[in-house]
Amino acid sequence: MSPVAVLRLPLTTDLSGFVGLLRRLRVPHRVSEEAGEQVLWVPNAQLADDIRVLYQRFPEGDPTYELPAAELGATYARPGFVQQLRNSPVTTLVLLLCLVVGAVTLLGDQFDTLSWLTFLDFRVRGDYITFMPLADSLAAGQWWRLVTPMLVHFGILHLAMNGMWYWELGRRIESREGSWHLLGLTLLFSLVSNYTQYLVSGPTLFGGLSGVLYGLLGHCWIFQWLAPNPVYRLPRGVLIMMLVWLLLCLSGLISMLGFGAIANGAHVGGLIIGCITGLVGGALARRAG
Repeated sequence: MSPVAVLRLPLTTDLSGFVGLLRRLRVPHRVSEEAGEQVLWVPNAQLADDIRVLYQRFPEGDPTYELPAAELGATYARPGFVQQLRNSPVTTLVLLLCLVVGAVTLLGDQFDTLSWLTFLDFRVRGDYITFMPLADSLAAGQWWRLVTPMLVHFGILHLAMNGMWYWELGRRIESREGSWHLLGLTLLFSLVSNYTQYLVSGPTLFGGLSGVLYGLLGHCWIFQWLAPNPVYRLPRGVLIMMLVWLLLCLSGLISMLGFGAIANGAHVGGLIIGCITGLVGGALARRAG
């Protein structure tokens, strides 16, 4: 569910006492500054109604106020893991597909199965690998190859890291813009990042969600810059870390340290298309107010 703005108050209003009350009651909330106002956000509409009533009673907070334990647990408990999965069906589906593909391809070691999911079909003969032209695969109706490399991972660490970041970024977009929107962005980012990697590296084996992840990162980054909202507000350290990692990969240092070949083309292509969609989406959201 998308966060709900509970209060919009002038910057001169002192909210510190009321925010302190919310913290003591363990109420999930966030305060942001937008268009010359301070905005108090909560996770859902039901909670918003309760907080408005609470603010009318205690605008400056109250160090002695307590909610009944039953009411506190029912109203403010964070959703459990199963509920989070239900709230983010596309995020869950993509991660589940990555796990299934990882199992059936033995994380890239089962070439017969892997060859059906890579950007280019290939055959292994002894110590040599032969790639088939992309046009031949597309002519045979194998259009899925344009996006399925995002499901392929080479090693458990590769899968775990990409899965963790997709869970973090995918849920943000799914809660803010909807499941179908996330699905469309995921397929678009996969298509652009895969094709960019193919143009950069030529016929090679590559895969993983990292190109999509940089697309999601760019989307949230630029969207939030144009139309600030608490869902897309990423910690500054996360953004800096991801961009520094991209630069290190581009420098060749990561490959020199023995981490294997890095799909730099996919990372850059994903980030660029993500920034473009974030620019369009953020501009539309800002125009809509």
